[in-house]
Order: sequence, then C-alpha cells, then structure tokens
Amino acid sequence: MPRRSILSAAERAALLAIPGNTEDLIRLYAFNDADLALIRQHRGPANRLGFAVQLCYLRFPGIVLEQGKRPFPPLLKIAAEQLKVAPALWDDYGRRDETRREHLQELQAAHGFRPFSAEHYDLTVDHLSELAGQTDRGFVLAEGMLASLRKQHVLLPSMKVIERICAEALTRANRRIYATLTDPLSKAHRQRLEDLLRRKDGNPMTWLAWLRQSPTKPNSRSMLEHIDRLTALDAVDLPAGIGQQVHQNRLLKIARESAPMTAADLAKFEPQRRYATLTALVIDSMATVIDEIIGIHDQVIGKVFQLAKNRHEQQFQESGKSINDKLRLFGQVGQALVDAKQKGTNPYAAIEAILPWDRFTVSVNEAQQLAQPEEFDFLHRIGESYLTLRRYAPQFLGALTFRAAPAAAELLRGIETLRGMYAGNARNVPADAPTGFIKKRWESWSGLRKDWTSATTNSAFFQNSKSPCVRATFGYRVHGSSRISRSICYRWTPYRR
Repeated sequence: MPRRSILSAAERAALLAIPGNTEDLIRLYAFNDADLALIRQHRGPANRLGFAVQLCYLRFPGIVLEQGKRPFPPLLKIAAEQLKVAPALWDDYGRRDETRREHLQELQAAHGFRPFSAEHYDLTVDHLSELAGQTDRGFVLAEGMLASLRKQHVLLPSMKVIERICAEALTRANRRIYATLTDPLSKAHRQRLEDLLRRKDGNPMTWLAWLRQSPTKPNSRSMLEHIDRLTALDAVDLPAGIGQQVHQNRLLKIARESAPMTAADLAKFEPQRRYATLTALVIDSMATVIDEIIGIHDQVIGKVFQLAKNRHEQQFQESGKSINDKLRLFGQVGQALVDAKQKGTNPYAAIEAILPWDRFTVSVNEAQQLAQPEEFDFLHRIGESYLTLRRYAPQFLGALTFRAAPAAAELLRGIETLRGMYAGNARNVPADAPTGFIKKRWESWSGLRKDWTSATTNSAFFQNSKSPCVRATFGYRVHGSSRISRSICYRWTPYRR
C-alpha cells in the first residue's frame, strides 16, 4: 500500500517558495562585502551573475538550482542590480556543465554548505519527533525541519525524503504518546475502558455513544442526564494527571479523530492504540461534559431571569388601566385637599365629596396592591422559578468542586452553605451565611434576614456568582474544562470529586 502523503501539492510548493516582496528579498539575498569579493573573482559578467544566483538559492530555500531551470525573476533581478549587470546575462551562464559544478563546489567550500546525508536523516527524525509530539500537521513539521537544516547550512533533500522523515517522526511520536497514555493504566483501568465499548443494560446504545450525546434542551432534565454522564466518566477513575504528560494539541486530536468512529471501529485497534484512544476520549469527554453542564446552567439561569422580567412587564401592562384609574382618582383627591387647605375647610369632607370614605379606604388598599417595589425591579419574581433550580442544584453542586483565588473565599463559603442546606433540607439560611459577594441590586431581596429562604438563596447566589463584576474581581479559572480554561475571568473551577 502506498504511503499516505502528509503534504498537499500547495504545501509542497509553499515550502520552497521564494518571497516576492522587496523587503524579504533584500533580507534574504543582500550581498555583504565578503560575498561581493568572492563573486568578483570570476571572469565575465555572466559567470558572476550565475555564481551569485547559485549562492542565493543555496541560502534560501537551501537547494541547488536545477540545470536548465530559470531563476525566480525577482531574485534574478535583485542579484543583477547588486552586481550592476543585466538580468538577461543569465542566458549566457553555465553553457558548460563543468562551470556550474565548479561554482557549486566553491560555494559549498566557502560557506560551509553540506549535502544531506544518512546521518542527517537519523538526526532530523530524532529532532522532528519532539515537534511531532506537539502537532501532527505535516506542513508545520516540514517547516520546522527545513528551518533546522538551513540553520545548519545543510542542503535540503528531495520532497519525497522530506515527507518520509515527517511521517517517520509522526510514527515515533504516536508510539511515545500511546505509551505515555497506557503505561500508567492498571488492569482494572483497562477493563473499565473496555466496558465503554459495551452496550448499556437493556439499551442498544453503547456506553461510549451515550457519553458522547449532547444536551437536547437547557432544562433540569438535560442537566441531570449530563451530571449522570459526568459521574460515569468519573467512575473510570483514570490515574491522576495521566493526560498532562501529552501535549494538549495531540491529546485533543486523538480524541477528536475517533469521534466519528463507532465502538466496533475502536475495538479493531491494536490494544495499545485502543487504550490510548479511549483514555484521550475520557479526558476530552470530561472537559466537554463539564463545559456543557455549566453552559446548561447558564442558559437555565438566563431563562429564569427572562421569565421573571417578562412576568414583571406583563403584570405592569395588565395593571395599566387600573393604575391609570387610580392616578386619576388620587389626582382628584389631591386637588380637593389642596383646595380645602387654601379655603380652610374640612379636608375629610373634601374627600367624601368625591367618593365615600369606605370606597376611598378600599381604593387605597387596591393602590398598594398595584404598586411595584420601590426599585421597580423584577427580582422579587425570581423566587417563582425556585423549583426549576431545586430539581438539579444539589446534584450540580455535588458533581463539581469549585475553587478560586483567596479573594473569592466568601463566594466559596456561599457554595458550602448551599450544600449544607440541601443536605439538611433546610429552608432558612444560617445567620452566619456569607453575603459579601452579593451586589447592591440584590441587597433588599437577599440580605441576611431571618426570612431569607432557599428560593432567594439560590437565585442570589447563582446570579451574583456569574456576574461580570465577580468575574473581573476574582479572576476564576476552570480546571477540567477545555472551553472555560481558556478564559481566566470565568467564575468557577470545577474539579473532579
């Protein structure tokens, strides 16, 4: 079977491409005094130009210009300009093969250029296998190889040899990565990984397929299902830090390459590769599931607050006519009181002239019921969605461990307070519960009071812990989460329990 090419045609061309912009041409091909002195030792302008062009190609891209092939026009032009000769003289250069060979030998001796040998082959594979432990992109490997050879003044081999070296370096790196991921595994670890390829009891779906499922909707049911997935992944109980010895790019690539494969496909891998792939899958799946759990929670919180806001606005709209009627009535009452004050008459009689006192008393009570909180905020309606959070909050807080900087100690104490309340089925918040992380907007609704209930606690904690203010102040980072670990301002740090 022919070897799979790791470079495309465009990438092969790009590796040996000569830049066309003036700045790069000057940087690569400007001759110094020693170069010019060596070039001028040759007789005839055509020979000097040819010698100079050969020097340019040996320096970059690091190859010998083939017989009968014309130089890259911008390169030929800049070389000719430095020698003050016409570029057309190239056609008169090298009519004798001996002249070209003699020039190449002279350049190699003068500048230390060496041909690529078997010794360079082995050394290059060894050097490149380290880079292959970080990336499997053929173009990146080839670029690294060429840069190293140019630095050593070693002329580049053919493109087939370059690809062969990259492929061999990748093979060595893959074996090393597989060994790193499998050597720490015990027999019990391997058995638990094998169990992921088996079907669930009474279900045609394998454990691996079930673990890969994404959440359907941002609701408590999806949250609980995803927490179950995290628990199942945690039960594999991989050795601590097993994925930290492998570059994250390679670990992620191994996991993602196997994503479209079925359990039957993975079962066909030879044992070391199979266990290494399953290990990478478990590590990546745990990060993904944690990401999705936090994402579901964020969406649920968003829906809870949007629902409260919509209900607040709807209530205000539905009460609009009644509010207007009350405003008109109390406007009349107010005017009557003003007139009574000015005329020195009985103010109570002025009110009863507009409506009976009993009706006035009822109207005052109705106005109090229509009135919104002083802040005219919708936060007082958040508690109406308490059951939505209560369905999954105990499992959510139990599945993740939150860590942060010392500045966020009060927020972490708030988490422990909630956990204790859930464990003891408590309805009221302890008197010593922390509140320093709560924003001023919440103080009137979630201040530490005897009537501070579980509903208010959930809403206040979850909303305040995800606020931009808290993120900016405390600078949370997340361990075990691929998405959130790249955002140091996130608010929580889930760890495996």
